[in-house]
Amino acid sequence: MFASLLYAITLALVLTSGAASSGPGSHHASTLAKRAPAQVITSCTVQNTAALTFDDGPWVYLYDVSKTLLAAGAKGTFFFNGNNWGCIYDEDEAKRVKYAYDKGHQIASHTWLHSNLTLLTADQVHHQMWLVEEALIKIAGVMPAFMRPPYGAYNDIVRSVSGIRGQTIANWNFDSGDTWNITTAAEKQRYVDFVKTKPTSIIALNHDVHQQTAQVLLPFAIQTLQAAGYRLVTLAECLGKPAYQSVAAPKARDATWTCIGK
Repeated sequence: MFASLLYAITLALVLTSGAASSGPGSHHASTLAKRAPAQVITSCTVQNTAALTFDDGPWVYLYDVSKTLLAAGAKGTFFFNGNNWGCIYDEDEAKRVKYAYDKGHQIASHTWLHSNLTLLTADQVHHQMWLVEEALIKIAGVMPAFMRPPYGAYNDIVRSVSGIRGQTIANWNFDSGDTWNITTAAEKQRYVDFVKTKPTSIIALNHDVHQQTAQVLLPFAIQTLQAAGYRLVTLAECLGKPAYQSVAAPKARDATWTCIGK
């Protein structure tokens, strides 16, 4: 419990020092500690919108994803890990994070190690969340307002910790199946079949760490969704909410930009 309060105090200090926007970041640590459990969302509130979301990066195919989205007049949402496929502080990885943000995509938390949070204590969940938040603050200058738990797994502890940290838990109502070991043709068919059900909005789960997703599935998904009349926006836009709790200038690269010992 003491460690949990320390995380709340740390978060409050980070958010209230040099933030360029008001909002949750201006709350005192005691307010953070008393926040209600996080809301869990699986669909948008703005009708006829689709949020294409991408988990597990930053990775090399992020550039392909971004270019394909932008060419179609769309924006995506990237849920980044801190140390999964690669260390977020490595120069190439950090460049990808900043690139995604600078291109107008939304960036958010997928936690540090891609651990199943339901198997962790509250303090361990705080730690997994704080490490990637710290990285996004350093690299892009933003404190995310949304987090996606690995595997979409959450419990009361995860909701409580996320609430303390001022974040909404963002899951999905459509899974492309790009981690299911099925063919790309089958993944495409999943998009076709889901669109036929005429959902009022879509939050689609994809993974930008797979070449086939970035270069083959995504162009098809964009074409299918836009042909059905969906406007492709960020997660925050499809919910009508701010993407970040605070926005400030990125930090200068220094010796703390490392995954060693974390």
